[in-house]
Amino acid sequence: MRSPKLAALELRRFGRGKLPRAALVALLLLPLLYGALYLWSFWDPYGHLDRIPVALVNDDKGATAAGRKVTAGDDITKGLRDSDTFEWHEVSAAEARRGVEDGTYYLSLTMPDDFSERIASSSGASPETGALQVRTNDANNYIVGQISRTVFSEVRTAASTKASRSFLDRIFISFSDIHGATEKAADGADRLKGGIGKAKKGSKDLADGLAEAKKGSGKLSGGLKKLDKGAADLEDGSRQVADGTRTLADRVNGVAGKVGPFLKDNEKSIGDTARLVADSASGIRHNLDDLVERAPAAAKGAHAASTALEAVYKARCETPVVPDLACGDLKKAKTAAADVAEVADDLNTLIDDQDGDLDKLDKNLATLEKQAQALADRSPHLSEDLTDAVSKINKLDEGAAKVAKGAERLHTGLGTAKAGARDLDTGVGALKTGASDLDGGIYKLVGGSGKLAGGLHDGAEQIPDYDRSDRDRRTQVMADPVRLASQNLHKAPNYGTGFAPYFIPLSLWVGAMVAYMLIPPLNRRALAVGASAWRVALAGWLPVAAVGVLQTAALMSVLHWAIGLEMARAAGTVGFLFLVTACFAALVQWLNARFGAAGRILVLALLMLQLTSAGGTYPVQTSPRFFSAIHPFLPMSYVVEALRRLITGGALGPVWQACAVLVAFTAGALALTALSARRKQVWTLDRLHPELSL
Repeated sequence: MRSPKLAALELRRFGRGKLPRAALVALLLLPLLYGALYLWSFWDPYGHLDRIPVALVNDDKGATAAGRKVTAGDDITKGLRDSDTFEWHEVSAAEARRGVEDGTYYLSLTMPDDFSERIASSSGASPETGALQVRTNDANNYIVGQISRTVFSEVRTAASTKASRSFLDRIFISFSDIHGATEKAADGADRLKGGIGKAKKGSKDLADGLAEAKKGSGKLSGGLKKLDKGAADLEDGSRQVADGTRTLADRVNGVAGKVGPFLKDNEKSIGDTARLVADSASGIRHNLDDLVERAPAAAKGAHAASTALEAVYKARCETPVVPDLACGDLKKAKTAAADVAEVADDLNTLIDDQDGDLDKLDKNLATLEKQAQALADRSPHLSEDLTDAVSKINKLDEGAAKVAKGAERLHTGLGTAKAGARDLDTGVGALKTGASDLDGGIYKLVGGSGKLAGGLHDGAEQIPDYDRSDRDRRTQVMADPVRLASQNLHKAPNYGTGFAPYFIPLSLWVGAMVAYMLIPPLNRRALAVGASAWRVALAGWLPVAAVGVLQTAALMSVLHWAIGLEMARAAGTVGFLFLVTACFAALVQWLNARFGAAGRILVLALLMLQLTSAGGTYPVQTSPRFFSAIHPFLPMSYVVEALRRLITGGALGPVWQACAVLVAFTAGALALTALSARRKQVWTLDRLHPELSL
């Protein structure tokens, strides 16, 4: 009997009673539990996020920036409510904290009281970052926390973009202000250039003037040095004069105290005596010639008379026996004669001193006569003249003292002036040097101001001056300069479609695994009649492969028409899945045929290895190295990759590769099953009494 007929007979057994038919129906529908039902449970979870309760805390107090009210918290709250991202519940901070802790809310989003203030600070002197505060609790649900990070990252980006627009708008306005200010600065630089040119001429004149001033200050310093020396001499001389006038004043005051009363009491006698002297001088002048001639003889006669009187006096008065009463008169006569002789000698000496020059003697006598006459004329006023002279001498003393003090101050002042002149000379020298440097510096400044003016004009042309529309356009670009130009070549419309390539082969593997719990892997009738090993293998494989085709048709029908799975290549997907179920049936058959009851455990173990290494959820590169190592050697790895291309679209290279791999696995598994069938045709004690039976 051929293998297809044996397979048909095997399937016909399920129609002999209600329970076998129910088992067959359950076998056909079993993949729906793993495929359709599981995919349906999270077919589009992101489309129903608005059912997730989330706490929203808006403590923002708002702020003012550039004269405008900023209410970032209210704006974000409105945007979140309009987005229907989550089921938002506006609560207090304390209630949000409790709700996240006890599971009332999956997470909370808080905008602090200074949120707007911090955002508004971006246009001020001290910009600060505004922070959205997210509180999650993985004990409630880990996936929600992951979703929230993505959602709130978009919220943060939107808020940052809005804040950046305000900040950048002010920057572009500032560009316009800077442009205008730079133009004004350029005009000012032009005026500055002209002013500096005038200053250059002035600095040249200043340098020349200071050069002349340096010469003058040098002369002034030298002159003051000489004046200081003269002032020192003047100070010494004036001090000596003051000392002399002080001494004179003291003496005059002393003499005046004694002579004053005498002059006052003897003014007439002094006048008479002076007149007598004047008359005598006048008489002598008239008899000068006779006097000159007679003076020697008179002196001689006077001496002779004096000698005679001296002898008489001695004879009569010094050694007399009887005293002479005339001795007193004789003594007076003797004394007078001696005086006359002395006067005669003096007169003779006077004449001799004049060397006989009568004109000179006459001149002297005239002077004596004049002075004596003047004294006689002033004699009534001598005491007054003395008082006046004393007063003048005292004033002279006071004046001399003042002169001495003034000379001292003059010397001190000239000393200071000398030092000041020296400093002045040094300072003027420094000014001269500085003026020369200034002249050179202004020369450079003239060139620099020209460059400045030119640079400012060039800069004003380069600084942009944006109008409102241009500013808005640039602000929009700068606030969000990088956009994600996302192009999904073959986009899966929902979460379930993306995971279908993973769960469909899982359900088909489970279907084959359960099918061989009801259908023996090796056809007993074929074994009993001694059919060939290949016929036995095919007879056990074809019924499950046929059931797999029915399972695939039922699963894909439900996924497409009931759940909504759209396939880019529907016919190709179904045809490929027929190959997949045939391969899985062959693998499960071999494990059951070769290992018996232990084979069922191996089937389950192989399933787990395939699920963990197929890369159905996360890329296999993110798994531990063990799973990456076994990934290329398991059929489900190729099935998942091929189904992704068939369901969502893409190049068919992985599909053809998967078909080749599945055919190879199918052929290999059937060959191994045939080998196991040949071994099963020989009965052994282990087959009669197996160690393990399931």
